[in-house]
Amino acid sequence: AVMTAPVTPGESGAARPRRQIAWGPWVLAGLVLAFLGVFLLLPVGQVIYTAFVTETGAPTLGHFANFFGQTLLRESFMNSLTVALASVFFASVIAIPLAYLTVRFEFRGALLIQTLGVLPLIMPPFVGAVALQLIFGRSGSVNLLLNDWFGFTVPIMDGLVGVTFVESIHYFPFILLNLVAAMRNIDGAMEESALNLGAKGWRLFWRIIFPLSLPGYLAGAALVFVKVFDDLGTPLVMGVTNMLAPQAYLRITSVGIEDPLGYVISVIMIAFSILALWMAARVMKGKDYSTLQKGGNSLQRRQLRGWESALAYGWVVFVLLVTLAPHIGILLMSFSKVWSYSVLPDSYTIAHYGTVFTDSKLMIYNTLKYCLMAAGLDIILGTAIAYLIYRTQLPARQWLDYIASIALAIPGLVLAIGYLRMFKGVNVPFTDTPMVATWLLIMIAYAVRRLPYALRSCMAALQQVHISLEEAANSLGAGKISTVRRVMVPLMMGGILAGFVTSFITAAVELSATILLTSAQSQAPMSYGIYLYMQSISGRGPGAALGVIAVAVVALGTYLSHRVIEKSREPVRASHE
Repeated sequence: AVMTAPVTPGESGAARPRRQIAWGPWVLAGLVLAFLGVFLLLPVGQVIYTAFVTETGAPTLGHFANFFGQTLLRESFMNSLTVALASVFFASVIAIPLAYLTVRFEFRGALLIQTLGVLPLIMPPFVGAVALQLIFGRSGSVNLLLNDWFGFTVPIMDGLVGVTFVESIHYFPFILLNLVAAMRNIDGAMEESALNLGAKGWRLFWRIIFPLSLPGYLAGAALVFVKVFDDLGTPLVMGVTNMLAPQAYLRITSVGIEDPLGYVISVIMIAFSILALWMAARVMKGKDYSTLQKGGNSLQRRQLRGWESALAYGWVVFVLLVTLAPHIGILLMSFSKVWSYSVLPDSYTIAHYGTVFTDSKLMIYNTLKYCLMAAGLDIILGTAIAYLIYRTQLPARQWLDYIASIALAIPGLVLAIGYLRMFKGVNVPFTDTPMVATWLLIMIAYAVRRLPYALRSCMAALQQVHISLEEAANSLGAGKISTVRRVMVPLMMGGILAGFVTSFITAAVELSATILLTSAQSQAPMSYGIYLYMQSISGRGPGAALGVIAVAVVALGTYLSHRVIEKSREPVRASHE
């Protein structure tokens, strides 16, 4: 940031050149901080501030006393905590065996199984909830068959149990992905040492393999807890309102934006999200999970014996059938004319897709517009923050990363409440249109919520660009802007595009912020449209069709993301060869 010209021995102090300060990085950092301050820190700060003050601005804890004094709100708090913890447990029951079987054993189709295991993430959980009710509900396909064959039913989709079931199925891939990556990095020499000392089977897994992969497991489990604790759409669609997120939404929409209890609930949601992430990091603090050698062999795969193979494949098929049930159900629903009290739809039609493309074209267009703009904004911010951190010497520049990453712990509902309060009475510059009545806040909420994903990709991409390439461009006369545009951005393109696609596909299924910030149906994206359709039996067919389209958009984005990442790696592979 500061450059001092050399001074010859004979020069006097008065003749020395004055220090020249490079203002570019400071201006860029100021712009990034201004955006994060206005659209992340200030709205969340207002939510927290409002929970601790009276109408006159005096400090108080009375709102919290009022919260815990109401039976419904205490019950909602305990229900959210219970569902989040139970979802982590059942998601672990699904993910840990899948990860261990596909990494530890010679398992035919292991890559396909891991790929199918990630599919639940590309469907919004509230969409899957409706499909699962048709399959596992009281009069769903599974219970109809159980009643016919065995004379009993399993009420798995009722109340909090149903919410836990849906959330576990939807979010277990977070644990699966992190655990598979952690297990693949375990040094095989540690396993061999344990085997030589007599550890095998369950003892080997519990004492050696799982502890060494604990960082990956805790990272995934913390994400599951945060996502479930903050989820709004799934409980609302299933008619469960005695949880924190639905209560915050109902109080803000029914009582009003000034209701202090809505802000108290928001503060509790923020606190527990941060607490979950902090505890995951705290558990690992002071412990060493590193291997003793670089490039050592990974866990040795071994063959499954006859009965082991039958059990393993049976478990995998059962898990995949359950976890893919939402996709099967939503697809059948989108083509069903009548599906009630029957194992499969009674008749089929394509009219629901016609309805969607006739009545909901604007929702599809809005989704693409908001998500493309939000992803583009995330890439600009992510690249700027990565550049400031790795290519400048600004003091406290690492705090830009910390501030941007706070969005991971901020529920979309809380951010939306902050926007409604902060921009109440504020007009769009040079117009008389209120900010809260436009789609701008929806797009910005998408960008803020997804910024950490794009930032990680941009930082990883910049770390792979050696600074000597920029120095070479500078020595050939290229200025800073020209170097960034013609050298850095092309070399970072793989990571930039991967971050863009990741931000796009995750924003496409956002409901928590959307449901509060959408002030007119003409602004509604697909996620809001699906929620509206699913509120009535007659609208579930078109809602399912719109859900299939949303899943197809997200799946296509995921595929393109993988293709972009693979393309970006090809030059690296070629250079190694």
